[in-house]
Amino acid sequence: MHDLLHNTAARAGDYLAGLENRRIFPTADTIAQLTAFDEPLPEYPTDPAHTITLLDDIGSPATVATAGGRYFGFVTGSTLPACLAVNWLAGAWDQMAGMRVASPVGAAVEAVALRWLLDVLQLPAAAAVGFVTGATMANFTGLAAARHAVLAKLGWDVEAQGLFSAPPITVIVGEEVHVSLLKTLSLLGLGRERVVRVPVDGQGRMRAGTLPAISGPTIVCIQVGNVNTGAFDPAHEICAVAHEAGAWVHVDGAFGLWAAAAPQRAHLAAGVHEADSWATDAHKWLNVPYDSGLVFCREAQHLRAAMATTAAAYLVMEEQREPMHYTPESSRRARGLEVWAALRSLGRSGLAEMIDRCCRHAVRFAGGLREAGYDILNEVQLNQVLVSFGSAEKTRRVITAVQEDGTCCCGGTVWQGHTAMRISVSSWATTEEDVEKSLAAIVRLAREIGD
Repeated sequence: MHDLLHNTAARAGDYLAGLENRRIFPTADTIAQLTAFDEPLPEYPTDPAHTITLLDDIGSPATVATAGGRYFGFVTGSTLPACLAVNWLAGAWDQMAGMRVASPVGAAVEAVALRWLLDVLQLPAAAAVGFVTGATMANFTGLAAARHAVLAKLGWDVEAQGLFSAPPITVIVGEEVHVSLLKTLSLLGLGRERVVRVPVDGQGRMRAGTLPAISGPTIVCIQVGNVNTGAFDPAHEICAVAHEAGAWVHVDGAFGLWAAAAPQRAHLAAGVHEADSWATDAHKWLNVPYDSGLVFCREAQHLRAAMATTAAAYLVMEEQREPMHYTPESSRRARGLEVWAALRSLGRSGLAEMIDRCCRHAVRFAGGLREAGYDILNEVQLNQVLVSFGSAEKTRRVITAVQEDGTCCCGGTVWQGHTAMRISVSSWATTEEDVEKSLAAIVRLAREIGD
């Protein structure tokens, strides 16, 4: 075991050291070599070292270099050094972090991490926190708490009685609601097509003045960090209207919620703390390993009511916080350790600087592309840049060329009728040199394609 782990660590170190000089998206040849994994199940045991060798020799060249500084395809953070190291140690510990009795260290460190999170994100200090797999599950968990709360007001116990014959719940979303939130509504039995959609402005922000009249059990879902533009819904205005009518406000803040941790960007999140539940990804802008999401709920009893399990004789529960009472999973890995490691290694100032640095890189991308004669379609206030290279056809060709060139990786999108390249800057590893190198490659390829 000792030699195997040392060999694996050496291979991982070589992989990371080689990121600077490799293409971001793998070649067709390296992808084709993945057929080497398609073999019959071995009849007899295989030396673990041979398994690692195969995985590294064939698998590593076929990875997308998201751990480096020039991946801008999705809102994908790299893994901070402290988080990767903690991830390895936690893997060796093999903790089941759902219960204190199964992992005292997991529960203790998670409790510290959640306190720090509420602090840096400027959320209510008494809010409950659950450590889940990603923003989709965080939205699911937060909306489950919302479903419980709005029906409990009418005396309906949805966890015990289900939705059959329950009072109908109205769900209000913005016209540019993210698909993952709609998925969670379908999983919760609230229906992705039953939502009431609110018009948005030219940046994708909900128009607070067009909210429909609210009555009865209602959940209003707002977005902080539009996946295309990075724009924030007007949280203060929406919360005021919704709460006046007795509605619950849920925030989908997959990456935008982290703006609250950076003093120079916190104004974008004004009013967000007034909501009732919040969802975000830690594997996006906190740059911890996959998978890692976070759900927050202002009133802990609603989250606990929606998530807590019926007591079983063999489950030894303590009076202190039991992690499994705040998440859908009972058995889960100790992902709170990586969140703790990220926050402890960065500190308050380091986290703020990392977020602000990504935003500055986005501004530089926008400025450089605009100077080169291309249209920037969004107000670049956060980490998202939308650029059009002219026609939809040329824009698609530029995106393809950038992918094939390998210097960097950028995504494509269609937003408010415009075909655009989407540049998402979310990695701690991205440097000014990465930005300039990527910018030069994008402009060069766009000019080679011509009009």
